[in-house]
Amino acid sequence: VQLQASGGGLVQPGGSLRLSCAASENIIGINFMAWYRQAPGKERELVAAILRTGNTNYADSARGRFTVSRDNAKNTMNLQMNSLKPEDTATYYCSAITGGQKYWGQGTQVTVSS
Repeated sequence: VQLQASGGGLVQPGGSLRLSCAASENIIGINFMAWYRQAPGKERELVAAILRTGNTNYADSARGRFTVSRDNAKNTMNLQMNSLKPEDTATYYCSAITGGQKYWGQGTQVTVSS
């Protein structure tokens, strides 16, 4: 499956962004989809995950500010990010696990700065 992330950009602290991840095939059967991020000089970290059941999981840094969702009809996964902070600056990647393999999108840059 191919994943295409979009929606990144430059936003002021306290602002919002909505990231989208478009899949090349039907996602209804994909059990695990997630957003990761990687800041310069840091390891890639899990931000939010969503299962086929709709159950979600968030990093402590994202909980309460970010909301992950999936639209099976449009084959997309979204990440609504509110109350953004400078420390949220990173390249955000979407990922999916299906057929025993993990797939990655190409990343979208999020920069939070005044």
